[in-house]
Amino acid sequence: MPGLTPTQPTPSTFVVHHSSAADFLSATFPTLARHEASANIILAHALKLVGAEAALTGCHFTDEADARRSLRSLRSAIKARPHHPGPFWLTVWSAQSPTAAPSLELVLSSVSNTLGDYPIFLWTPRSPSQISTSWLLPRIEILTDQLYDCVPPSRVFSVFGMTALVKMFARVWTELVDVPVEPEPFYSAYYTYCNWHTFRDLQTRMPDGHDIRRAVDRDLEGVAQLCKEFADDSIYFPLSIERARIEARELIAKGLIWIYEAESEVTTICAVTRSSHNVSAITKVYTTPKWRRRGFAEHLVRDVTRRLLSCGKSSVTLYVGHSNGAQRVYDRVGFVGLCGKDKPTGVEDALELGFATGSSRGHW
Repeated sequence: MPGLTPTQPTPSTFVVHHSSAADFLSATFPTLARHEASANIILAHALKLVGAEAALTGCHFTDEADARRSLRSLRSAIKARPHHPGPFWLTVWSAQSPTAAPSLELVLSSVSNTLGDYPIFLWTPRSPSQISTSWLLPRIEILTDQLYDCVPPSRVFSVFGMTALVKMFARVWTELVDVPVEPEPFYSAYYTYCNWHTFRDLQTRMPDGHDIRRAVDRDLEGVAQLCKEFADDSIYFPLSIERARIEARELIAKGLIWIYEAESEVTTICAVTRSSHNVSAITKVYTTPKWRRRGFAEHLVRDVTRRLLSCGKSSVTLYVGHSNGAQRVYDRVGFVGLCGKDKPTGVEDALELGFATGSSRGHW
């Protein structure tokens, strides 16, 4: 492979295919729970799919011994699943010796939502400083080989995760399937967090006729319009107003979106769509142009963050683009490592790269 030194993983490094969220969590939950903030995008999607009752019982009562037993069972049944139609996860494990307990090293998820497939998501429990090319390359190679047996290349329209993982995946995947990477990244972002120690709780009186509240059915059209505008800003994942209504209706029905209302108009939205036991992620913040530069987004994000922390979440996380002016808003609320500041542990660089597959993309 041009530019890469061919390598082989050790016999104790292997891939496991998980065809259900329950199987995936039964083997990985203890590790994901120890890294709950960085694993949010993987863990929260799996918890949605496994269901509320199982998430509160089967998952949260799973310990290391349970996970090892589940892994042995799943590993004994490893097979290729060509063109798998539903959600699945691929995990890479390594053991120091044939008799040692394997450790989880990489996770790949292929999941979808109401509006279609999500990007391929990648995650590792390792910190960026622990990732070297010699460690990562053989593991990405066996991961992409397994993925190639599971889905057609058109399914892999983009990949998102820690920058080092995504760049290596793209190099190996494009060589494997002969599909080029899009010339510009779809998204380059910081993954940041806020907790009670960093939160800046400024109580200010709202003007008459202004309100912050959870969106309800009568807000559907206003929320849908802002969902569409938010998606259109991303260029790569636009939404028609019809599909935006589908998204807005689902967010409202599940109680996952808050609004800043001024003069009976929905001016700003803030969605929280990925939650696990201790961590929730703010996943969509947008103010329509008419109402910008009035502090509405800061008021709304601060209010939602306060609500989440007050409800027992130890951390609220979000992604924000490298060049996004919203960094200043999040910094004032208490999200760390933004606006040119030093990046503390837990603030990671994330990247989404697209592939020129010619296929339609999902939405996230």
